[in-house]
Amino acid sequence: MPLVNVYFSLGSNLGDRERNISEALHLMDEAFGVHYSSLSKTIETEPMGFVGDPFLNAAVLYRIPAESPLWTLYQVKSIEREMGRTDSPEYDAKGNRVYYSRIIDIDILFYGKEIIDTPELTIPHKGIAERPFVMIPLREIARPSLKKAFPEIFNR
Repeated sequence: MPLVNVYFSLGSNLGDRERNISEALHLMDEAFGVHYSSLSKTIETEPMGFVGDPFLNAAVLYRIPAESPLWTLYQVKSIEREMGRTDSPEYDAKGNRVYYSRIIDIDILFYGKEIIDTPELTIPHKGIAERPFVMIPLREIARPSLKKAFPEIFNR
């Protein structure tokens, strides 16, 4: 089976944030059957869109078998639930996403060079170019081929 580079964003602002990110990485290693290829440094950021404790954020690259983007999504959502995340996506009356503090947040940023827009999954992840808590760690580990494939995101 061919392999695909998948970039993820990790964030935590509840409990032992460093331990939460380490545990998420351990569980991702198990779920994908490989150790990550590259991990950014963690950065601390204020919550965006709500009031809460500061987040620790990181970006990680896995080179995994190209099962499917949805299979990958199910894996990370399962990890979030296993770690104690219980909230579901919530939207206000205008259709804007409502955010809360969370023990772990794992988002798929890129799945190879695919562009996906379905009700379950949007890749590249929406709004990443305007989110420093995603872009700072991502720029640290992004391969040149990814930057070339998505100049509208990386050339801002």
